[in-house]
Amino acid sequence: MRFEQDHGALRELALLFLRLGTTAFGGPAAHIALMEDEVVRRRKWLTHEEFLDLLGAANLIPGPNSTELAIHIGHRRAGWSGLVVAGTCFILPAFLIVLAIGWVYTRYGQLPRVGHVLYGVKPVIIAVVLQAIWGLTRGAAKTRLLAAVGVACVALAFLGVNELLLLLLAGGFVTLWRWVARRREGGGTVPPTMKALLPGLPLGGVVAATAAPGFSLGGLFLFFLKVGSILYGSGYVLLAFLRADLVERWGWLTEAQLLDAVAVGQVTPGPVFTTATFIGYVLGGASGAVVATVGIFLPAFFFVAVSGPLVPRMRRSWVAGAFLDGVNMASLALMATVTWQLGRATLVDVWTVGLALVSALLLIRYRVNSAWLVLGGALVGLLVGF
Repeated sequence: MRFEQDHGALRELALLFLRLGTTAFGGPAAHIALMEDEVVRRRKWLTHEEFLDLLGAANLIPGPNSTELAIHIGHRRAGWSGLVVAGTCFILPAFLIVLAIGWVYTRYGQLPRVGHVLYGVKPVIIAVVLQAIWGLTRGAAKTRLLAAVGVACVALAFLGVNELLLLLLAGGFVTLWRWVARRREGGGTVPPTMKALLPGLPLGGVVAATAAPGFSLGGLFLFFLKVGSILYGSGYVLLAFLRADLVERWGWLTEAQLLDAVAVGQVTPGPVFTTATFIGYVLGGASGAVVATVGIFLPAFFFVAVSGPLVPRMRRSWVAGAFLDGVNMASLALMATVTWQLGRATLVDVWTVGLALVSALLLIRYRVNSAWLVLGGALVGLLVGF
């Protein structure tokens, strides 16, 4: 009976994350929103608070946040097997799509045109993300203090404060505030186990060996293992890492090839880090694509495996719980900032505004599955384009 339950949970995880990996356009904020819709609202695998705690933990470790959230969800749902299944199934569709694009690119020298699809998909993603932010914020802003922290984080994010610094400041401030309150009430002192709050950060300082100037599959693997182990922030941060070594230092790629690689990661569904898959294919064919993909995603599985079991314990400690509350508010602030920027670039005419409004209505009033809305948006984009 136990085996059948585990097998059923793994099958559910595989089917869900294969679908999300195939339809989740829009970057990490959109991926998080789609996961929240599926695992909290529809399937009720997690509560809002549990989901936020996993999101906060994913934000505290290096690597692709939405992929790490998928891995966390898999671990929470079906243990170590679930951790592997959820993460792999979320990555696999994007890997195969980017692999195909890499083949087209190396054969014909240009990228397939997907502008019309994204024209229709992005307004839908705006509505999905806004619904998720609203639902999660209602659960996260449990006090006026947390609401104020969220507003301050939005302001600081717009001012360009580093994402990791913002997370640490928010968590530290809420912890300090509650410590002062407990001191006034005679609640004791802060335990000496604060380093348990940041289980992944010390690991983030581990840098893999630098690849030799001459191209090799081993060097490619070590380079992307290093990137996956230390990278925080957005796709623009990834671009800076790639340019510094692959273009300027080693000359493995041209500037144009690098920009094409980043574009592929942005316009395909699933993790943005599949930029590595494209680069690997351009440099070393199918073997290079596999090596680069494994290298950049492997640290995410490791960091979640180390930090995941600590998340429930963190919530039981008032210190860790306070820190996590602050981090959760900062995470939502970062999502809101990214959504604002995406919205300004996406809602450009009557069609896109109308798609966003209709999608919001169908999500809120009729609870239509977000995957169908994404596919519908892609169809509308193709019809309008042609």
